[in-house]
Amino acid sequence: MLGIIGGTSLLFAKLPDLKKTEIATPYGSAELYLGDIALLLRHQYGLPPHRINYPACISALALAGVDRVVAFGSVGSLKKSIGPGSIIIPDDYATTTAVPTVHNHSQVHVMPGIDAELSAKVSACIPESQNKGTYVQAGGPRIETKAEVSALSRIGDVVGMTVSSEATLCNELGIAFSAICMVDNYAHGIGEDELSYEQILNFARANTKKTEMILERIITRMG
Repeated sequence: MLGIIGGTSLLFAKLPDLKKTEIATPYGSAELYLGDIALLLRHQYGLPPHRINYPACISALALAGVDRVVAFGSVGSLKKSIGPGSIIIPDDYATTTAVPTVHNHSQVHVMPGIDAELSAKVSACIPESQNKGTYVQAGGPRIETKAEVSALSRIGDVVGMTVSSEATLCNELGIAFSAICMVDNYAHGIGEDELSYEQILNFARANTKKTEMILERIITRMG
């Protein structure tokens, strides 16, 4: 089963007709929308990025039978060459925050990564995307400082607050993972505009039709 994870970029999009279901996991409950695919809205219960129960969310997908995940992420660009409106399918990720895990009672090492085969299929659905780049996860919920962005730009291409955590847990649970990063803005200090959450929401709202088209392609061709 295909799993879709959505956040800010899907807030205004028309979503597929699926049944809302609460899944109990060893880490707490999570809400999924189930049918031929599984949809997880990561900010369920109104939670900001740093309070999301990632182990419960990804475990719920696994319990529902999901074996591959495509995550939509709203990101800021760390490079002048990657402008707002760009779509990045990252091939690697890094994180500056504590990494969630389902292995709390034993020492287990799982090779982290983004699934190249799945990403190639995602890229084929979005010809205008860039199928390479490093996603860097910051802690949130605040926007990064100029100094932080300067440091992050040396190791990454886009910055967000969620995808690295989701990728890590999918790796641990044997779920193939890929991400679609929608560039909403230049990160703090890269562009000249002052940033706010309202600006990010306005960008997501303005790109609703584009997001819906991409979501439909992914579900039709891969679900």
